Amino acid sequence: MIEPQRALAHIRMSVQSELTDFLLQQTQYLGEIGSELTPVAEAMNEYLLDSGKRLRPLFAYAGYLGAGGSEDSAVIKAVASLELLQACALIHDDLMDGSDTRRGKPAMHRRFESIHEQEELSGSASAYGASAAILLGDLALVWSDQMFHSAGLSQETLVRSLSVHDEMRVELMAGQFLDIHEQALATSSVARSLKIARYKSGKYTIERPLHFGASLAIADERQRHTLMTMYSEFGLPLGEAFQLRDDLLGVFGDPATTGKPAGDDLREGKRTVLMAMTHDRANVAQEKIIARYFGVEELDSTGVEALRTIITETGARQHVEDLIEKLTLTAQDALNRDEIDSSAHALLDELASIAVRRSA
Repeated sequence: MIEPQRALAHIRMSVQSELTDFLLQQTQYLGEIGSELTPVAEAMNEYLLDSGKRLRPLFAYAGYLGAGGSEDSAVIKAVASLELLQACALIHDDLMDGSDTRRGKPAMHRRFESIHEQEELSGSASAYGASAAILLGDLALVWSDQMFHSAGLSQETLVRSLSVHDEMRVELMAGQFLDIHEQALATSSVARSLKIARYKSGKYTIERPLHFGASLAIADERQRHTLMTMYSEFGLPLGEAFQLRDDLLGVFGDPATTGKPAGDDLREGKRTVLMAMTHDRANVAQEKIIARYFGVEELDSTGVEALRTIITETGARQHVEDLIEKLTLTAQDALNRDEIDSSAHALLDELASIAVRRSA
């Protein structure tokens, strides 16, 4: 049996190849519409091909193998389409958050804002950048459908998997709205923050891709439902652990690794589980410091360090670490089921480790 790291690397390369081929076709099509779309094609190619962990396609393909599926290039292309859904989410998320960078490069709205300034176009550069990001995010969503539908799946398989595919996208958008609504409430709730973590990131990163993979492999409805239930027992706690790791990286991550400025979530005033737990434990003096610095757009290193200190001193940081460990163990215990094909156990276990032990 191939060791899981090598197997995942092979799947990742196959996903990259499918994305490259698809984007080549779309770049040619955009070029036929007009040369003005060249910056759009260049931005999308760079955004999708230059980086990315490919977690969603990897979980989907592992879910497919765990459901008894055999190696299939059409399935690779179908799961690769999830990277385009991810691109839509990230491009729009950066715009909504007002983030300057993504993976160490300008966020999409900042990229097109710079193009506007460099070419000395008329009107507002920021409005041009925001409009471009909305449209490119929408384009990525359309492309995800195109890639999925053109993967070469049988009509039966395509129809069978559509319900999971659509449900995943609805949950993602619902989670994004819950996130912006929580920011608008400007309050703090661990329960609400956990719900946002589940819907905004956890479900569409792990649980639903696993379900998607199972739907591509299993025709029998009862068998498919049984396996999906098991995948939920694995994917839901792991998805929450994944988002909690994101919360920690958004505050304590190394910018050289995360590709984002130090303490970016603090600057944006993100109402994460980490911050909700910090509020629950903070004393009056600490709350005053939080009120002074949290969500300040021009937050400097002094403010970031003051907030980091409070998060650590209240025990919130360690509590989140402990929760990640607990959720990960719960997920791993759920893998010990005979219904999940043994060939996928090592892959899923390795993916679980990647999801929660990462530094970016």
